[in-house]
Amino acid sequence: MRRATLHQQYEVEWKELERFEKPLKHNSFFELIYVMQGAGVQYVNNHQFNYRKGNLFLLTPQDVYSFDIDQKTNFFFLRFNESYVREKTGNDYDTVTHIAYILQNASHRPGCILKNKTDKPLIASLVSAIVDEHNRQQIYFTRISAQIISTIITIVARNIALKLPKNIKENTGEPILEILNYIQLNIFDPKKLHTEKLSHHFNISINYLGRYFKKQTGETLQSYITHYKIRLVEARLLHSDMRMSEIVYELGFTDESHLNRTFKKYYGVNPSEFRKAGGQQMDVVKLSKI
Repeated sequence: MRRATLHQQYEVEWKELERFEKPLKHNSFFELIYVMQGAGVQYVNNHQFNYRKGNLFLLTPQDVYSFDIDQKTNFFFLRFNESYVREKTGNDYDTVTHIAYILQNASHRPGCILKNKTDKPLIASLVSAIVDEHNRQQIYFTRISAQIISTIITIVARNIALKLPKNIKENTGEPILEILNYIQLNIFDPKKLHTEKLSHHFNISINYLGRYFKKQTGETLQSYITHYKIRLVEARLLHSDMRMSEIVYELGFTDESHLNRTFKKYYGVNPSEFRKAGGQQMDVVKLSKI
């Protein structure tokens, strides 16, 4: 299978297709695909999703995907690589956190990533604006397009931040969503994730908090926090040059041995082996344990 590469920091493309030209693609970059018109089936990593107008998909470098088109489809493609992410992230801590939400989503199941309903018309208007800018090519159109693209990626990050455990539905009550959001926002500050701190913050007794979280998500509070950290570790191993000591410090592991033991529990190999293999051989282990 050919591995597609991107030679610039980002590119946009839109086209109408009656059939997807290549049945399988494996990219070295991130790709956002927006459905402007049409319907069919999206396939990602041996899973499928019925797509329609208004859907937005995120494909990461680990994903293998294709489309089976039922109705002639207008696709909008936004492709960006790691150098674009690094440049746009800079030293802005909040942006670093948001982009981490994108990167930790590697090898995800198919489906529209827009969880926030108010973002759907916003994405539609932003995509339309990029198409208009490129069609007219008036002065500063590349700069304006780049700013719009950054906005789209930030909106994507916000929606991935709302990505929920598999037992959670979009209509689940607000309290559990607030707890999940709090955990994600404070994942780099272990002190704020202590059960006592969560109990006080949400005015819920410690005993009830544990039972409530398990009932709503299907896993314990500590298990969810650990799983979420491990996905962030995966992102840093695959998409950064961070040293193990830096990952340990950032995510609050006791030491490198603690990180190695925890990571190997879920992936079957230690972080160094995972990074060396590029994560490619670990999918079966990962999907069965996380």
